[in-house]
Amino acid sequence: MENCIFCKIIRGEIPSKKVFEDDRILVIEDITPQAPLHLLLLPKRHFVNSLDMSGEEDGEVGYIFRKGGEIAKQKGFAESGFRLVQNNGAGAGQSVFHAHFHLLAGRAFTWPPG
Repeated sequence: MENCIFCKIIRGEIPSKKVFEDDRILVIEDITPQAPLHLLLLPKRHFVNSLDMSGEEDGEVGYIFRKGGEIAKQKGFAESGFRLVQNNGAGAGQSVFHAHFHLLAGRAFTWPPG
């Protein structure tokens, strides 16, 4: 998408602190972290959220969850736990309408969230 901020970050038009990148996803540090570890996992293919998935994105989403677990383990949070979450719509806290997943770790989390 032309004006999507995450698409611009993926294309390298806006700088970011990259943690990981391959041909499917980009993982960056969140600019307003809500935990000691707060990363954004961005699929390179633009879709808005889970309501916008056509089936082509199924592989990306599974890959993102696996890669999120790998990164949490590499960063030392496998034992203490971590949260991997995706918001769907403004009412759920989605502020950028390019599907993305938050990897949060390093503090206690409550349930229910929010």
